[in-house]
Amino acid sequence: MLIAADTSVLLDLALDTEAVKDALATIRERIPDTRFVVPPTVLHELALATGDADEKQDAASRALSHLTDWGFEPLNLVPVGHGIVERIADTLRRGGLIPVEEKNDSLIVAESALIGCGMLLSADAHMRGMDFQKLTVALHGFDVNALIIATPREIVHKFMPKR
Repeated sequence: MLIAADTSVLLDLALDTEAVKDALATIRERIPDTRFVVPPTVLHELALATGDADEKQDAASRALSHLTDWGFEPLNLVPVGHGIVERIADTLRRGGLIPVEEKNDSLIVAESALIGCGMLLSADAHMRGMDFQKLTVALHGFDVNALIIATPREIVHKFMPKR
């Protein structure tokens, strides 16, 4: 199974957030052979954040330099893939699934679905709050399977063994 990580998840991991570490450990334990991937727009957002003048700058730099150490595989799409990503992302925004001003988030969802991910880990409420049925219909219109969007806290709450 491919699982994509959103920018917020990688920044939280760089900040050593317990919920993210627990969610990743839980997924790795429960779903053997899982591959964690980083979509192109997430890589772009992290690279841009390294130029910020706040705590996000250090976290973004740490995330970029440790992606592979943490078991994440950075991905890119062939040029033809970028065109379909734009079309899917536009459809998600026009359909009201993601706010119009959240272009990068719509690109991340589109990239993750197009790559074939079964899940997208994201701490962003508007991504997590998308109507799954409407998302499924929108993605199927492009012959792309829908993906589950979950927060690290949801993974921990629902699937982590109680101690």
